[in-house]
Amino acid sequence: MASYQAIRAVSHALIDLLESRFQQAGLGNEGFTFAIYQSENFNQPMVAGISLFLFRILPNSSHRTPTGRIGPDGRRLRTRLPLDLYFLLTAWAQDASLQHELMGLAMRVLEDTPILPSGLLNAGAEAIFLSDESVEIGIAELTNEDILRIWETVTEDRYQISVPYVVRNLQVDSTLPLEQGTRIQDRVFDYGTVAAR
Repeated sequence: MASYQAIRAVSHALIDLLESRFQQAGLGNEGFTFAIYQSENFNQPMVAGISLFLFRILPNSSHRTPTGRIGPDGRRLRTRLPLDLYFLLTAWAQDASLQHELMGLAMRVLEDTPILPSGLLNAGAEAIFLSDESVEIGIAELTNEDILRIWETVTEDRYQISVPYVVRNLQVDSTLPLEQGTRIQDRVFDYGTVAAR
């Protein structure tokens, strides 16, 4: 089951995927950094590399709320929590040409791997995802104004080329059983008499 650790696992899987594909492309030993960022990292960024910044988490509203899995004891668990994770992928370099090259390769890698299977998602830690689970990643629809607003929030006058991505329909399972009332066996009606006036 995709536990509450699924969000962390997705972030690490994306960074691990990018780093391994850069090595395959012959760019792994160039001193590039691959890191998951939070807002404070933008004030002292890496010299060269790729950062991944999770800036928004929303419930996925395009699918019906999925029913819970069947637990080990045979009881159904509570409904899953379907989420969309919004990331900002940023290329860092002192030279603009290198920055463009890094972003081009990073975007190509994510386009070539639109589905992240459980083997990749579970590579960095214990089994957080079941073998039949996967997540989908694609370019998010975000206006330039929204991207610039994010940059204005996290840093001062240091905009770097960035592309928004979304991981869709990440389903986080519950560990609590779905409580069900006992079945009704029969109904007993209590008949009485009407008192005379």
